[in-house]
Amino acid sequence: MANEQNAKPKLGFTIIKNDPTDGHKGFGIGSLSLENISPVIIDVEAGTAQVEMGAMHARSDTERGIKFTTNREDSEGGKPYWLVWVTIDYREEGPYYAGVTACEMVVNREKRRGYKILADHVNRMDKSMKRNIIVDIMDDRSKAILADFLKNHNAELWERSKPELHEGLRTE
Repeated sequence: MANEQNAKPKLGFTIIKNDPTDGHKGFGIGSLSLENISPVIIDVEAGTAQVEMGAMHARSDTERGIKFTTNREDSEGGKPYWLVWVTIDYREEGPYYAGVTACEMVVNREKRRGYKILADHVNRMDKSMKRNIIVDIMDDRSKAILADFLKNHNAELWERSKPELHEGLRTE
């Protein structure tokens, strides 16, 4: 087909593990390592939280098959979700939850429409990687779900985390 010859090559997003310059001197120099960041999706109505690695590329099970817009009305009547970027870092005492940032998302499966601001999701991922805690925008129920998830996932990571995270997820 003539169209195949004229098609531009597609460049995919590459996640580089460990030291991007380890073993070679060209491709990957200056790239960020996303090795210690995980996307956690909170289903507010179901009261659940789970790691969905597909969210790294906006392809989680929750997002699949949904056309997202920045207009809330498009997804009216949909389910509320939070995409939470969790970054783990290491210090002398051991690993800890270093960056935790939340982004809003609404999914209406019936309409196959959703609401999210992609730029906000990308910026929050960046803020998490820079060891920021941004959970103040979450409702109390979602904060409690996230706090329980982080504690149950690894109580030691939770204990070593910054007081800012504990205070941010306190719901009393």
